[in-house]
Amino acid sequence: MNTALDVVTIGEAMAMFVAREAGDLSTAEHFIKRVAGAELNVATGLARLGLRVGWVSRVGADSFGRFILQQLAKEGIDSQHVTQDASHATGFQVKSLAENGTDPIVEYFRKNSAASHLSLADFSPDYFLSARHLHLTGVAAALSVSSLELLHHASRVMKEAGKTVSFDPNLRPVLWPNKAEMVKQINQLAFQSDWFLPGLKEGICLTGATSPEAIADFYLNHGVKIVMIKTGADGAWYKTANDEQGAVPPVFVEKVVDTVGAGDGFATGAVSALLEGKEVAQAVLRGNRIGAMAIQVQGDSEGLPTRNQLREP
Repeated sequence: MNTALDVVTIGEAMAMFVAREAGDLSTAEHFIKRVAGAELNVATGLARLGLRVGWVSRVGADSFGRFILQQLAKEGIDSQHVTQDASHATGFQVKSLAENGTDPIVEYFRKNSAASHLSLADFSPDYFLSARHLHLTGVAAALSVSSLELLHHASRVMKEAGKTVSFDPNLRPVLWPNKAEMVKQINQLAFQSDWFLPGLKEGICLTGATSPEAIADFYLNHGVKIVMIKTGADGAWYKTANDEQGAVPPVFVEKVVDTVGAGDGFATGAVSALLEGKEVAQAVLRGNRIGAMAIQVQGDSEGLPTRNQLREP
């Protein structure tokens, strides 16, 4: 790759099978194959907006792994640091067809997956430092001890080089040994970030505070520069180290089709806008807009817009 990256991210992608029929997954007979993964969703959203994005991971030397690589190429995401692991399989998941805006049921098959073996061996200083921004989530942090170590190392190196780092906690309690360890490790990564993007319930879980401002202050006091909190039907709320703060209203959606991917849409909008030099309030508004677009389409990333589709005022 001869050109520098705008963003690099680290994570796990899985093959995803979405039921065509509503009801219990045991009764579904037809499925659509897609890709899934929080970091890959954000990478896809950023690439569709015209940013140069690199995604670092491990996939199995299997059909699911090849499928993921094909999707990366289709979206224009750089994959030169994705390792095909002949010893471990690509994870996959099965997802129910949700109706009436309810959250779908998702069953995961990812234990000992190729991506869970991410480690410091997957860190290429030249590759990471070719990017001006690093985006991380708590999903990759929860995969394994070695993956968590990689995230901490990448964050430190990028910060020391003067790059910016964003972090979405994306809590997955089932992947952690216990809540205390989850809170400890997620907060350590959050403290290393410049831009922190929790949901309100996540902020409450991680800090014990109950108001958006108190949650934001907790992280600002640990060196974070911008905290953007997703507040569900109320939209989002932000506060910065310069004491700028405010609520940003939600974007009205007539029909919610699939709630999965809303947070990744928000991250796509907020991160892309900040990298373009927009004001924080504008970044949060774009996050709300893309999050709203994401939930109107079946699939984790299918609703993420191109630059033309975004049609900002």
